[in-house]
Amino acid sequence: MVVDDHFVVRMGLCGSINMEPDMEVVAEASTGDRALSLYREHQPDIVLMDLRLPDTDGITACKLICEEFPKAAVVMLSTHDAEEDIYRAFQAGAQAYLLKTVQREELLRALRSVHAGERCIPAEVGARLAERMSHPELTAREVEVLTLIAKGKSNKEIGSELSIAEVTVKLHVGHILAKLGASDRTQAATTALRRGVLHLD
Repeated sequence: MVVDDHFVVRMGLCGSINMEPDMEVVAEASTGDRALSLYREHQPDIVLMDLRLPDTDGITACKLICEEFPKAAVVMLSTHDAEEDIYRAFQAGAQAYLLKTVQREELLRALRSVHAGERCIPAEVGARLAERMSHPELTAREVEVLTLIAKGKSNKEIGSELSIAEVTVKLHVGHILAKLGASDRTQAATTALRRGVLHLD
């Protein structure tokens, strides 16, 4: 099954796969929600899933499919190589993470590897994943605080919005700076955006 919200990209992927004598696209979806319902219907050997989708994102859709069907094999495909995206994709149950710059032969090789039960992590993706593994994880609350920092909110405004004391916000900010290796709030926000910890769409 091929999941991508861009029609032209989806057609290109389907065409490349259907040209192979041992492969066939049995379903196509343009949203994460549709991907889940089509997976239930067709239960394909492999799902080629775009990371950014208009409703349920690719990582969430991957997680939902893998929770319901533990033997599901999901290959994430993305234009983004942010370390947090890669880390979250594998946490969600993906067997591979490929960038959309991938050559056709490499894509087909990855699909066959995953079908054979192997994980497929290209060198550049592996390097990003290793980088991510060296960083301590932010808590859900720290991500909330960091999101508001990135939007230019003061500690007082953050405290008011999250219904917590200003002193608690300061504590969270201190933890965020330490975990991201940042010297100030601006650097913390830019580092988080670069790594894919935050997405201010």
